[in-house]
Amino acid sequence: MVKNLTPKRFSENDNDFDTHINNLINWSPVSDKNISSSVRSIIDEVVNRGDDALIELTNKYDQLDVNSIDELCIDRDQMKVYFDSIERPLRDALIESANRIESFHQKQKQSSWQFEDEDGNILGQNINPINRAGVYVPGGKAAYPSSVLMNTIPAKVAGVNEIIMVTPASSGSINSIVCAAAFIAGVDSIYQIGGAQAIAALAYGTQSLNKVDVIVGPGNKYVACAKKMVFGDVGLDMIAGPSEILIICDGYTNPDWIAMDLFSQAEHDEDAQSILISDDISFLNSVEKSMNKLISNMSRSEIIATSINNRSALIHVNQLISAVKLSNFISPEHLELSVENPEKLLPKIKNAGAIFMGRYTP
Repeated sequence: MVKNLTPKRFSENDNDFDTHINNLINWSPVSDKNISSSVRSIIDEVVNRGDDALIELTNKYDQLDVNSIDELCIDRDQMKVYFDSIERPLRDALIESANRIESFHQKQKQSSWQFEDEDGNILGQNINPINRAGVYVPGGKAAYPSSVLMNTIPAKVAGVNEIIMVTPASSGSINSIVCAAAFIAGVDSIYQIGGAQAIAALAYGTQSLNKVDVIVGPGNKYVACAKKMVFGDVGLDMIAGPSEILIICDGYTNPDWIAMDLFSQAEHDEDAQSILISDDISFLNSVEKSMNKLISNMSRSEIIATSINNRSALIHVNQLISAVKLSNFISPEHLELSVENPEKLLPKIKNAGAIFMGRYTP
């Protein structure tokens, strides 16, 4: 039985509002001494013992029983087998997603350029792709083919020579859809390795894994901590924390839709964070009712419930401009502007990873 959802409730008019907000967004496991000590030990093991450490740590943390790195490697031919095994509609959906992602990132490509200044100096910028990229794809609690596509296709568009993907295969099972997505995206090899040990292997190399030039992709708190520790020895996309969504709503969107969008990030991880800000108290009440109505239908209801009860919030503000200011302070990974005219708010948004415009954006 799923427990009742009780997201935190704050109001801009609370005397201790600023304290509530600071406590809400405080997430610092990368600074946790116990986690840091454990991750440091794992990285040192991989650096000093290479493949042997990887095998031991993978058997320990992912309940596997392998004797060599070759048993953990999936090559292009094996990826093709997984690709062929999935149902045609799903295959077509992955291909369509990949094409759309590629089309988007083609517009981001940079070109080399140079010019001669007034003193005759030749100045410019030479754009070249890196040789090898490492992509971390979470796999301990759920499958994320979207992470495969979104993290690998930009590398292919940029012309990266080799893409190595790592992902945990808990209890010996790797997700066929993730492998199919890797095949579509052009991943060269997959290693069924996760956690801090995978980050260490990518950053420093082992007897079987080549050192990469950059590591991208999200992970849990141990992965985030490991990425922080190896930064400087290898390039990073970012030290990503838990998945998060912030929704600004004027109170006129179907509350069931908003509840489901809050769940969309809460289902990732118990540490994920979902925040709704509105100038309509009755709407906030309606969304909370919707959340409790819909939670029992969610396949990952326990994870959602833990995330919502521990890290989510429904926040009342006096006017939507206050919601924008608060959003800029929080700097969410996903920002949803579920309002009548999102274009009016867009110029005021300064800090957000991805912005979703209007009531019908998922």
